[in-house]
Amino acid sequence: MTSHNMTWISYPSKNLAFTSPEEIEAFIASQNIISRLMHCYMAFFVPIGLIAGICILIIFIKNYLRHKVIENLDLLLLDFTISNIIMIFLSFTVITRPDYLKATHLACNILSFFFNFSYFNSQYVLILTLLILLLKRFPPRTALSKATQRPILCVGFVLTYAFCLSLTGAVLVGRDNYHLETDCQLDPLFAWPEYEIVKFIFGFGIPSFLQMLCFTVLFTKKAPALQQHIRTYPAAYIINITIFICRLFYNIMILFRTTFKLQKSIGTPKNELVMNIAEIVLFCETCASLAFILGFHKPCKDEIVKVIQNCRRENTANNHLEIPVTTTTHESGSQ
Repeated sequence: MTSHNMTWISYPSKNLAFTSPEEIEAFIASQNIISRLMHCYMAFFVPIGLIAGICILIIFIKNYLRHKVIENLDLLLLDFTISNIIMIFLSFTVITRPDYLKATHLACNILSFFFNFSYFNSQYVLILTLLILLLKRFPPRTALSKATQRPILCVGFVLTYAFCLSLTGAVLVGRDNYHLETDCQLDPLFAWPEYEIVKFIFGFGIPSFLQMLCFTVLFTKKAPALQQHIRTYPAAYIINITIFICRLFYNIMILFRTTFKLQKSIGTPKNELVMNIAEIVLFCETCASLAFILGFHKPCKDEIVKVIQNCRRENTANNHLEIPVTTTTHESGSQ
């Protein structure tokens, strides 16, 4: 593979030569927008995502300790939850926006590797979840159905596949200037164009094709109780749709950035703004997916309902505890 010289590239906001007051106002407006979006994400979505993720882990661990077994779907969603929690922690790199995290090329590449590992793993484990749910509506004698009956091996395969893709991405970030400090994003700006192309193909193109294929088979297979099947597993279908919409926007912007690299252009502040918005939308989806699991996945929903009912009983019992205090004083006699 031919090495690329990416030393020329920089963020438009770092390489501006203003020629008019309108350009200055547009630049300030874009900086304000990304700053407000970052504060909204950190203040609203991050707490929701982390609280939901921790609650999901507690519920799954509690159910495993209680029954000494974990359901296939729960195991896949547990893997998905851990990946999303890692992505939320890595998303703290946006806390410096509208500026960027300062790091060496090597440190930025390491952050990118762990981000991509979680990104690919969450994407493909969700495809595996959708496939297993789809196969529930088919005879269990098929070879594919038998293969999915061993979810630990399936998860191991997905983890290995995600690791290989992440390693490929780390190589495509580039092998030069590891000691130099740079402005760091989780998808590094200085990465070779092939990095974005590979990430788009294997992180969105192929998974989206598999998602559409699963949904097409699901809705064309004439089997009874289709609506009941979807109502039984709403979390997986809601998350698949949410991920497709949010990651579509994100990957389109990834491809736009690739076209600028191939044209030897750094783009405009507006392009940079939209790319930053797409990145934050991706992180918002990560948090929202965990909230959807907590709210729609039956074991999690049942546990939350049970906790709420217990709290209501305790409050009702406390309200009915009355301590009568009566003091009567009778004075008799004469002075």
